[in-house]
Amino acid sequence: MRILTFTFKLLTICGCWRPDSWSSLHKRVAYNMYTSIIVLLLNSFLLSQLMDVILTVNNADDFSDNFFVLIAMFISCCKLFILLMNRKNIIMLINMLMDKPCRPSRSTEMNIFDKFDKSMHINTWRYVYLGTVTQSCIVLSSLSISFKNRKLTFRAWLPFDYSSTLLFSLMYTHQMISLVTAAFLNIGCDTLICGLLVHICCQIEILLYRLRKVVSYSDVLRDCIRQHYHIIRLAFIVNAKFRLTITIQFIMSTLVVCFSLYQISKIATKAKYIEMTLYISCMLTQIFLYCWYGNELKLKSQQMIDNIFGMEWLTLDENKKKSLMIIMRRTIMPIQITCAYIIPMNIDSFMGILKTSYSTYNLLQNMRI
Repeated sequence: MRILTFTFKLLTICGCWRPDSWSSLHKRVAYNMYTSIIVLLLNSFLLSQLMDVILTVNNADDFSDNFFVLIAMFISCCKLFILLMNRKNIIMLINMLMDKPCRPSRSTEMNIFDKFDKSMHINTWRYVYLGTVTQSCIVLSSLSISFKNRKLTFRAWLPFDYSSTLLFSLMYTHQMISLVTAAFLNIGCDTLICGLLVHICCQIEILLYRLRKVVSYSDVLRDCIRQHYHIIRLAFIVNAKFRLTITIQFIMSTLVVCFSLYQISKIATKAKYIEMTLYISCMLTQIFLYCWYGNELKLKSQQMIDNIFGMEWLTLDENKKKSLMIIMRRTIMPIQITCAYIIPMNIDSFMGILKTSYSTYNLLQNMRI
């Protein structure tokens, strides 16, 4: 039994996740070389845009043309390095979910597990469709306009003259490949973190099912206490290891949305308008996933006390009642995924991002006037 299989396939394609089956030396070396190429592609694209902002931007319009793509590439590079550094932690989290006491053992528990895993699989595909449509619009628009006019899709500073056909084609291809790779890297990283949150919610659901069996099976309660400890530990590790990713995404998404709105306000063509609208939709989807699943995890953990009170706990002996009290005391503080230690990831935070983005957009408009 495996979880988030589609997400790990995406990460493998993006050079972030060497398959476990590639255990031989030559396969490890080959995949490490592939990862190095991906790292070089993304960081060279990021550097070319950063140098363009520093050296050649002269007005607010040029700055906004470059800056929103620069931020998106910065997010992708950060996620790439965080995923590479946390491979062992991710494996540990997956093993915790697949081992006892978290591993589903009964048919009902398997049904609960399949329900949550399937829902995440479907949402991952929806995210992929949105990203694919957005990338296709950008690439097709670029081929029909920029490539014909021998102009790069995005502003970039390069330390050489790329006016020749060969060099221009290489630089153009470099931007397109980097853009597509960064998009699917974001999808893979976002759905991995959110997928782990979904499976923590799944563990809470399985735990509640097992607690309802306490009256009939006396040996279940000890495993329930251990499972609840693992649930809290899983949430703590996910929050600790990916807090930087969530923080960067939270801050940068706000900037990207407001600069993208500024871009839309001065767009003249309908095709470019559709392209930017899809781009903003992708950026909002990124942060919405974190806020939505963080909110779901908090609600699930808050509901545990009510569900325990709904059990037939009065018929239990004193030892079992004390064991239930241990679980209830732990659930007084709900599980909360945070950004920068202080900002909770929930729907209210997502609405705050929208308000902040719009306020920043108005500020840019006033500066432009």
